[in-house]
Amino acid sequence: MSKTFFIVLLSVLSFAKASHAQDSMIPDVSYLFIEKLIATAKENYPRVKSYAERTKIAKGNVTKQQLSWLDPLSFSYFYQPNTALNIVTPNIFSGYQIGLNLNVGTLLRKPLDIKESKQEVKIAENDEAEYNGLIEQEVKSRYFAYIQQLSMVKLYTKSLQDAQGLLASTKNKFERGETTVDVYSQMLMSVNTTTQAKISAEAGLLTAKASLEELLFKKLEEVK
Repeated sequence: MSKTFFIVLLSVLSFAKASHAQDSMIPDVSYLFIEKLIATAKENYPRVKSYAERTKIAKGNVTKQQLSWLDPLSFSYFYQPNTALNIVTPNIFSGYQIGLNLNVGTLLRKPLDIKESKQEVKIAENDEAEYNGLIEQEVKSRYFAYIQQLSMVKLYTKSLQDAQGLLASTKNKFERGETTVDVYSQMLMSVNTTTQAKISAEAGLLTAKASLEELLFKKLEEVK
């Protein structure tokens, strides 16, 4: 039993050593890379593009309103031959005649229309800024989750290597009759448990990577 305890203790110490080698994920975080990820998401993510297009449309409407000051005015003309005789509505003018009509209601409403279109620009810009902030936060959150899983994979990879080394040593001792089957079984269980933890961490890493790439619309490796 003392040998079993000793082997298990070595396994725990080995895991602790691996943990100490990667006791923080902070060194793996690159804020420069985060900025590249955010820029990539803003460039490629469809909803970001949609908000930007809405702002452009709103600004275009302002320009249209500003260029439509002459809309209330309408021109008309007609031709009155000087040889025609109209006894019903006699005209004293002949030839081409021009008429100018002014829609006063439309003219008075024009400043209000321009003001409303400018307000729509502000609303569109605010919506765009808000969503850009949300996408930045989401990229950071998913990136940190990715780094967390990456650190876990490194941790369990190192721990598994150490556990496998102890297992090989224990196996040799067992084959020479220097340790018991109970000790050897404990080491096998330790390796199996660490292997399962490593596989789970790898699955979490792949999931986190896919989640981040969903915002980028490209592979993480393609972001330079």
